[in-house]
Amino acid sequence: MILPIVAYGDPVLKKKAVEIDANYPKLSELIDNMYETMYGAFGVGLAAPQIGLAIRLFLVDTEPFSDDEELSDEEREELRTFKQTFINPVILEEEGEEWAFNEGCLSIPDVREDVFRKPKIKIEFQDENFDTHVKEFDGLIARVIQHEYDHVEGVLFTDKLSSFKKRLIKGKLTNISKGKINIDYRMRFPAMSKKR
Repeated sequence: MILPIVAYGDPVLKKKAVEIDANYPKLSELIDNMYETMYGAFGVGLAAPQIGLAIRLFLVDTEPFSDDEELSDEEREELRTFKQTFINPVILEEEGEEWAFNEGCLSIPDVREDVFRKPKIKIEFQDENFDTHVKEFDGLIARVIQHEYDHVEGVLFTDKLSSFKKRLIKGKLTNISKGKINIDYRMRFPAMSKKR
């Protein structure tokens, strides 16, 4: 089932999410619905706060990035096959020299800006079976994970922009929060939530 994606301005996007355990109700159904929602919106990642749940869960599928002709065959294959569910993630290390990449977000449609992040991470997480893993990632996979991890920490990519850039996009962000935007996937806007 495709769920509505919560738009910029909703307080759930600024909350630090809480851990869950294997008894979380209908978890496998939720994960399936989140993948369906992400694919329906042509995303490469989706975090639970983006569907209104302040829990430490996100998923990543970098297959759409595998079309980039500038990447090596090995990098393209890695991106084409990487798909992972992250439960209760904790980034243990971020290292290397920060690099810029033009990021967007399903909760903030039609806004893309360069964000600086470190290229390598080490992360501890549980998969959908609650098996614990500690893994290292780099490049675009690390970046997508960092972006989604920020969501469970209550941080948006726009929070990482300079005050000048924030001023430039303020009008767009206000329109998004009011639902004054054309999008081709289901969204829930803060203005609509208040009317209920």
